[in-house]
Amino acid sequence: MDEKAASQRIDALRQTISYHNDLYYNRDEPEISDFEYDRLLRELEELEKAFPALKTPGSPTERVGGSAGEKFSPVTHAVPMESLHDSFSADEIRDFDRRVREVVPDVKYVTEPKIDGLSVSCEYRDGVFVRGSTRGDGVTGEDVTDNLMTIRSLPKRIPGAPPFLEVRGEVYMSFDSFEALVRRQEDNEEKPAKNPRNAAAGSLRQKNAAITAARQLDILVFNIQQAEGLTLNSHSEGLDYLANLGFPTTAHRVFDNIDDVLEEIDRIGDERGAYDFAIDGAVVKVDSFAARSLLGSTAKYPKWAEAYKYPPEEKQTKLLDIEINVGRTGVLTPVGIFEPVLLAGTTVSRATLHNRDFIEERGICIGDTVIIRKAGEIIPEVLSVAQHDENATPFVFPTVCPSCGSPVSQDDEAAIRCTNTDCPAQLMRHLIHFVSRDAMDVDGLGPAVLEQLRAEGLVHSPADLYRLQASDVASLERKAEKSAGNLIAAIEKSKHNELYRLIYALGIRNIGLKAAKLLCEHFPTVDDIMRAKAEDFAQIEGFGAVMGESVERYFALESTRELIAQLKALGLEMKPSPQKASGGILSGKTFVLTGTLPTMKRSEAAKLIEQHGGKTSSSVSKKTSYVLAGEEAGSKLTKAQTLGIPILTEEEFLSMLPPVEP
Repeated sequence: MDEKAASQRIDALRQTISYHNDLYYNRDEPEISDFEYDRLLRELEELEKAFPALKTPGSPTERVGGSAGEKFSPVTHAVPMESLHDSFSADEIRDFDRRVREVVPDVKYVTEPKIDGLSVSCEYRDGVFVRGSTRGDGVTGEDVTDNLMTIRSLPKRIPGAPPFLEVRGEVYMSFDSFEALVRRQEDNEEKPAKNPRNAAAGSLRQKNAAITAARQLDILVFNIQQAEGLTLNSHSEGLDYLANLGFPTTAHRVFDNIDDVLEEIDRIGDERGAYDFAIDGAVVKVDSFAARSLLGSTAKYPKWAEAYKYPPEEKQTKLLDIEINVGRTGVLTPVGIFEPVLLAGTTVSRATLHNRDFIEERGICIGDTVIIRKAGEIIPEVLSVAQHDENATPFVFPTVCPSCGSPVSQDDEAAIRCTNTDCPAQLMRHLIHFVSRDAMDVDGLGPAVLEQLRAEGLVHSPADLYRLQASDVASLERKAEKSAGNLIAAIEKSKHNELYRLIYALGIRNIGLKAAKLLCEHFPTVDDIMRAKAEDFAQIEGFGAVMGESVERYFALESTRELIAQLKALGLEMKPSPQKASGGILSGKTFVLTGTLPTMKRSEAAKLIEQHGGKTSSSVSKKTSYVLAGEEAGSKLTKAQTLGIPILTEEEFLSMLPPVEP
C-alpha cells in the first residue's frame, strides 16, 4: 500500500471508529461487536505505525473513545483513567513481555479477568462515599454519585479507611439481572438491550436513580487511584487491602514468567461460562508500582499493562423448527429451535429470529445448519446460514394468530400483529403489565396467580380483576383465606389510583409511563382523552405525532370504550393528577429529597412541592434551591453541604407551606 492509499484508508478508519465510539461510549447503542471494533482500531494502529507522517494527535488511537455527556455534571479526574492496549494472540502477549523486560528484567505480573462493564471512579472521605464518576474521555467524566449509591455491592461507609481514598472499578449487570431486564423489555415490546455491558452503561447514566436501582447493578473494584496516608508497593498488595476494607475485588493471580501468564489467560477463557458477569478478555499488569513508574505510559495506554481479548465463540447447529410467540400488543415473533449446543459456557437451544424480514434476508430454512453466537456472551443470536440442507423447508409466516386463529396484519414498522385484542396470548402479557408496579400496582397479583385465574376462566380482561371475590381467589391452589383477602384488598386499593397509572396500564402502543403522565397533565379525565384527536395530543411538549396517533386509534376502538365504561362502573376513580401550581409559594424553587423523612414518604413530599409550584430533581447541583433531608441521608447531603445549599428538615419544609385549612 502506498502513502496515498494509506491516507485514504486511515481517514476512513478514523471516521468509522469515531462513529462507533459515539455509539458505544456516549449512546450505549453499539452496532458492531467489541471484537470487530478492536480489529478496526488495530488496523488503524498498524497503518499509523507503517506511515508515521500520517499520525495525528486527534486520532482515535491517541485518546479514550468516550466523552463527558451533558446530562450530568463534569468531573475532572485527578488521576487519569487510562485505557488498555489490546492483544489478540499469544505472540502479541510475548511481545508485551519482551518490551517490559527490556526495562524491568525481573518483572512479576498480575493476571485478572477483564470485566465487560462501565469503568467508574469512587471517592471516599473519612470512609464515607462522597462522589462517583464515569471514565468519560479519561480526563473528564460524569458525576453519577446518586446512581452509584443504588449499587448494593458498593460500600458506602468503610471503617478504618484512609482520610481520602479513590478507587476504580467496573460497574456491570449480572447475567440473571440482564436476562430479567430483556424479558421485561420483550414483554413490553421495547427494544431489548444488546448485551450486559450496554445495559449496565445505560442504567448507570439514567437521570432517575430509581431506574438505576431497579436494574440491580453490581461493581468489582480493581485499582487504587489515590490514597492519603497509605503506602503500598504493588498492585496485588492493593487488591488485598481493598478486599480487607470490604470492597468486592477482581480475582487475581501473580506470576513471574509469561508462560504461566498465558496458561492463566487460557484458563480464564475456558471458564468464562462460570462467571455470573460478562468478560471479554484477561488483563496482564506489572505488579510492582516502582516498575510501573519506570515503564510509564503513552498518551492513551499504560506501558505496564496489556489486555488480551477473546474472540466471540461461534458454533454451528441445526435449526429444527421455528415457533411463533405472541407479545402483549399482538406482535408475532419467530423463535428458532436448535439442536442443543454448548456456547460460552451454557447450552443453547433457542434464539429469536426477530421478524419475517430477518428470516428472508438470510434465507433461513427449517433444517439448515446455522452459525450462532452469544451477543455480549449472553443472548443467543443467529449470524448466518452455514449450509442449506437439501430437504430444508422454507418458513412460511402464518396468516392467522397461532394463539387465537384471528387474522394477522403487517404495520408500518414491519411488525406482524394479531388483530384480535382479546387474544389469549396477548391477555396474559397484558394482565401482567396492567397490575405491574408502575401501572395499577396490585401487590401480590403476580404471573403465577394471573395464570391460575385465567385457567379457571375467572379473568378474561382487566375489568374482570375488579369483579373477583375473595372466595374466587381462595378456591385457587395454595391460596389461603387470609392471602385471598389481602389480594382483594390490594385490588380495591388500586381503584383509587391516579388516571396516568391506568393509561400506562392499558398498554397503548408507544405510550410509556412518562408519556402517560404528560398526557394526563394536559387531559385530566379519561373522557377528555377520548374526545381529543391526534393533533390535540401533538401539541403537548415532548409528545410526538406517532404517540398522538397511537392514543387516538386506541380510544377510537369500541372495545376500548367498552372497557373504560366497565372500569368506571366497577368503581375505578381515575383521579386527575394534581395540577402543577403556577405562581405558587414554591414557584421557581428546585428541591432534592434524600434520606428517610419522619412522618411522610418522599413521594408525598414531592407532591406537596409540585402542588405549590416547585420542582423536584434527583441530583444536587448549583441550581438546587433546597435539599430536604431525613435520616440516613447520603451523598446528596454531603454534596449540598459542599456547595452551600440550604438543608431543610421535614418540619422546616412544612413550615414553608401555607397552613392547611380546617
